[in-house]
Amino acid sequence: MQAGPGQHVREPCPVAGAVKATQKDFAGIAPRAAAGARVFLLCGPDEAGVQEAADTLARLIPDPGERIELSGADLRRDPVRLSDEARSNSLFGGARHIVVRASGDEAFEAVEILLSGTAEPCPVLILTPGSTDKTKTAKLLADRADALVAMFWPPDLKAVAGGVRTMAEAAGLRISGDLAERIARAAGLDTRIARSEITKLALYLDASAESPRQADAAALDAIGASTEEDGFMPLVNAVLSGESARLASELRRLRELGLNPVGVLLAFERRAAQLAQLAAKLGPRGDIRGLIEAEKAARRIFWKDERDLSTQLRRWRGKRLERLVERLAGLHRALLANSQSAELLLGQGLAEIARAAAVRN
Repeated sequence: MQAGPGQHVREPCPVAGAVKATQKDFAGIAPRAAAGARVFLLCGPDEAGVQEAADTLARLIPDPGERIELSGADLRRDPVRLSDEARSNSLFGGARHIVVRASGDEAFEAVEILLSGTAEPCPVLILTPGSTDKTKTAKLLADRADALVAMFWPPDLKAVAGGVRTMAEAAGLRISGDLAERIARAAGLDTRIARSEITKLALYLDASAESPRQADAAALDAIGASTEEDGFMPLVNAVLSGESARLASELRRLRELGLNPVGVLLAFERRAAQLAQLAAKLGPRGDIRGLIEAEKAARRIFWKDERDLSTQLRRWRGKRLERLVERLAGLHRALLANSQSAELLLGQGLAEIARAAAVRN
């Protein structure tokens, strides 16, 4: 294929479409996929994993150029827009890549139109955290050699702690396993938050790959890293356990600590994803106590979370849990679109969820 002005010719990706990538094999597949695929669908309950995968692909794409952001709602209203935007580089000579943030199959018709075109489009990354690789959009892309479908499940404590140690080593920090687990728990198993803590810790200790430094609990305390006890989790547990009476005091504490509303909501999304993973293992009539004990023994959950997870599994199962995930995703979009009112919107949304949780199944 002859390249037009500002276009990069991509050979068909030998792996994308042939397999469904997960976080286990994504790192190996991503470089080849970025070089050859046109459309990337990143989905699954691990919202942080989806975002990190998108960031990785954007770095790996040859000549990514300008970044164009579109929403699923935009494409639902105007399905042709994605194809127009993806091919406009041939008109103006500037490279670009497109990031679409959608829910479920909002972008299905737009992707269908995009794939029906003949001119080479720019790379399109579609992020649908909370959806699965069983959606119509995923099935549309699954057998194509020019597409990648990747599904991300929430990592467990051990996996995130291992990732924290890898991040730390790259930043010039030597940390113990216990400290890595503490950072992972404080981040609510969100690797983006954990990476931020590692960056702050490296700056505080003046560490680099050329001049490594030993990090300890005192240094972590000094940079003010939030722990479960003074951070997000008391609010998360109060809301999802239906303890409405605690909500006002927890929201007041949120304001006093200056916690970011989107960061708080990410902790809720993490817990909802964890509940979804546990509920899938549990089945409709499983033994909650037995499951929690097994997960604790395997170090996939922290012992301090045992009581809260047991309570929340009894409240959030099946369709109720699906609606919770959808509600959190909608609230996330609302916070990003209305940053000045984010704290108010978060409080209203959490009050609604807490009332729903108080009604037992």
